[in-house]
Amino acid sequence: MRGRIVVAGLAGLLVSGCAAEADPVAVPPPVPIAVDVAAASSGGACRLLDFTVIEQLVKVRFDVAASSEQGDTHTCVVRAGGAPLPELTLSVTETTIDKATFAADVVPDKAAKVTGLGQQAYKRTTAAASGHGPVAEVGWLATDGRLAMLSWTGARGSARSAVEKLTADLAALAKKVDTGAL
Repeated sequence: MRGRIVVAGLAGLLVSGCAAEADPVAVPPPVPIAVDVAAASSGGACRLLDFTVIEQLVKVRFDVAASSEQGDTHTCVVRAGGAPLPELTLSVTETTIDKATFAADVVPDKAAKVTGLGQQAYKRTTAAASGHGPVAEVGWLATDGRLAMLSWTGARGSARSAVEKLTADLAALAKKVDTGAL
């Protein structure tokens, strides 16, 4: 009986092995998947920024971030993927200056005071220059011994009045930046 089972099993294997091989099926190449990457993944001062928070407060979607560190200064620049401008820049530097020195040496002429941001803060707008539009800037002396600046560089042809309105949004964004996290 065992012999018949073995013969039947071998016959089954031989018959199944004689079948013609199926033609290979062409599989389309995989579609690239776009992945949102957090600004923080770029390191440096970018760890202090979040694309979603920026979009909520400034009403512009950025998706590219790059950081740099030089000595005690940490910088982050964020942009929209295909456009060089507008861009948002955060710069944070360790400092030992006090409020009086900040007011005398750092705060630009004609800058407006910002309340509720660090020890002391200002905001201002500068005119367009060659290659870019107006610039909105918020600078502050943080409570943790750091000097921080958040600036928005508008695209060429941007209206100064529109960029001027952004200073309030930048001040709101600056209040979300925890410079102590560097």
